[in-house]
Amino acid sequence: MTEITPQPGILEIDLYVGGQSALAGHAEVLKLSSNENPLGAPASALAALGQAAQGLHRYPSTDHASLRRIIGEIHGLDPERIICGVGSDEVLQFVTQAFSGPGDEIIHTEHGFSMYPILAHMAGATPVSVSERERVVDVDAILSAVNDRTRLVLIANPGNPTGTMVPAGELERLTETLPGHVILVLDGAYTEFAESYDGGAALAKTRPNVLMTRTFSKIYGLGGLRIGWGYGPKSMIDVMTRIRQPFNLSVLQLAAGEAAVRDRDWVARCAQLNAEQRLRLTGALRQLGVACDDSHANFVLARFADEGEALSADAALQEDGIIVRRVAGYGFPEGLRITVGDETQTSRVIAALTRWREVSA
Repeated sequence: MTEITPQPGILEIDLYVGGQSALAGHAEVLKLSSNENPLGAPASALAALGQAAQGLHRYPSTDHASLRRIIGEIHGLDPERIICGVGSDEVLQFVTQAFSGPGDEIIHTEHGFSMYPILAHMAGATPVSVSERERVVDVDAILSAVNDRTRLVLIANPGNPTGTMVPAGELERLTETLPGHVILVLDGAYTEFAESYDGGAALAKTRPNVLMTRTFSKIYGLGGLRIGWGYGPKSMIDVMTRIRQPFNLSVLQLAAGEAAVRDRDWVARCAQLNAEQRLRLTGALRQLGVACDDSHANFVLARFADEGEALSADAALQEDGIIVRRVAGYGFPEGLRITVGDETQTSRVIAALTRWREVSA
């Protein structure tokens, strides 16, 4: 009997594990493990969902024209060069599937988002990990790894779980130096939390091999709906659209996305809250002797003395009903990624870690 075998690379995939959401013995927990918006979803999106629910018997738009038009208006982009997906993850899947395959290589960095090697294996390509420099993407390491088999470079900027950013000059140097056959993908899931950063829009507007992606899951508080989009050269978008399912976004996703992207006051409010509480959390960690880089996202990577100390701090947080993210799988066994919450939530984290330090000192 002939054995049924999967496509090359699929068995190399380690299943993605999301952030923990429950703790034994705690009916209500403070979940700070998945970088979710502490304010939830905007009222504008919730109202749009209620109205859209009346039309659930209708099929959604297949071209997402209205959502793409509004995104284009808000961000000053050509709607014809925008593609929408089930979260930005699906857009990343489109580009890897459309432009790589067996025998090709996809470059990512050692502390990059864990989905990147999974996406490479899904396409049958080979993921190539390159080193970072002090938890920041190293452009020279990327360029040294590029060869004739390289098809894509995947970079999260700001990075996850580091929260660091590639300096603007270095990003420009990378785009100028990459060969024309290599697509640079700038994953901008946390763009709105980084002051004065366009997520790579200017580069994607002018470069024939740059794609940027964005999500509604973070600052818009719509992670449960899974909405994302990408922007790049029209020729690239046209190819990706050929493999997009025609009804990949529901009427609910489209309605909520349109309302949320229009709600600029919400974005400003959430960005301001995050900046204030991120500064508080970073300062408190450093006062407690816990190292952390300046974050440009809605989380802080706390780096303890060693793995044992990180596990001890994590246990203390869990005793107080607080869930954060262990990031040993990202190359930080000594690290805990802590989502920035609101003022009350941040105070609770600081208080729990202060008690832990007093006991452990």
